[in-house]
Amino acid sequence: MFEISFFQAFIFITILWIITRSFFWIKNKKSKEKLSAKKMIAREFKLLLVYLCIIVIARIVYFPLHHINGHIGTLKFNRVKIIPLRVNLIPFIHLYDIYAGRYMNIIGNICMFIPVGIVWPVCFKELNKLWKILLAGFGFSLFIEISQLFFYERCTDVDDLLMNTFGVFIGILLYYIFRPSPKQESNN
Repeated sequence: MFEISFFQAFIFITILWIITRSFFWIKNKKSKEKLSAKKMIAREFKLLLVYLCIIVIARIVYFPLHHINGHIGTLKFNRVKIIPLRVNLIPFIHLYDIYAGRYMNIIGNICMFIPVGIVWPVCFKELNKLWKILLAGFGFSLFIEISQLFFYERCTDVDDLLMNTFGVFIGILLYYIFRPSPKQESNN
């Protein structure tokens, strides 16, 4: 068995982020479509919002929300304890379980992914259609649910996948309601 602290996960995600962004920075510098250094730096600051979404979601999803002895609990891996897998593939079976505190879980799963529906289309011009943003958010949530299979204290739940995707959808609606019109964007 080994345990992963939130600090270790934070460092791991940060190193992956720096490597990925460095790769794209070098790739963009060599491409024909050269952006000014000022525009590239402005883009990187915008992309920090994506990084923050990943860090916050990782904190909420993988680590206990309550503190243990004043510290964030750890993520535990034990290959012996992961079998049987903790998976719920029946949609909506636990959504109305008041006694298990599921209402807070439902609201949390939705709210946690609203920023994804807002931030990702701002940062990635390829996500220019509702279905593309929704599919990207669904894929991100699916990755999280599958990755939880390896940690015996976590549960993979189709309801989480549905609620997370619904949160992305709400974020997309907010993005489309409040985004600047194409005329305003071209003036900037």
